[in-house]
Amino acid sequence: MQSIPVDTARLGVLRCAIAPEAKISNFETQEVKRDRDGNPVWTVAVTVRQDGRRISVIEIAVTGQPKGIDEGQIVKVTGLTAFAWAMGDRHGISFRADAITPVQGAPAASKTGGGA
Repeated sequence: MQSIPVDTARLGVLRCAIAPEAKISNFETQEVKRDRDGNPVWTVAVTVRQDGRRISVIEIAVTGQPKGIDEGQIVKVTGLTAFAWAMGDRHGISFRADAITPVQGAPAASKTGGGA
């Protein structure tokens, strides 16, 4: 599997779409996936929006539970790497980061719906 470093500075504003969740490796037993060192792996769905482009959502795996991240909050992703994968006729790109941290002082998006 080839790893490709990603320049997060070119991705625009990164915002948490789905708060951190433990990555499940076996849905029947609810076993949490672990990295090579035995640490639990978590995932965070992050929205990416480059200038003038549509929003994309990527799911990023990270070792250990990211702290202080809420949905809608702007985040900093450190050491982002993309991996191309293929299994039979299925293929895609997965993402892994060294760390995902909240951007201090950046407001989270409003969780209230419209309406008066």
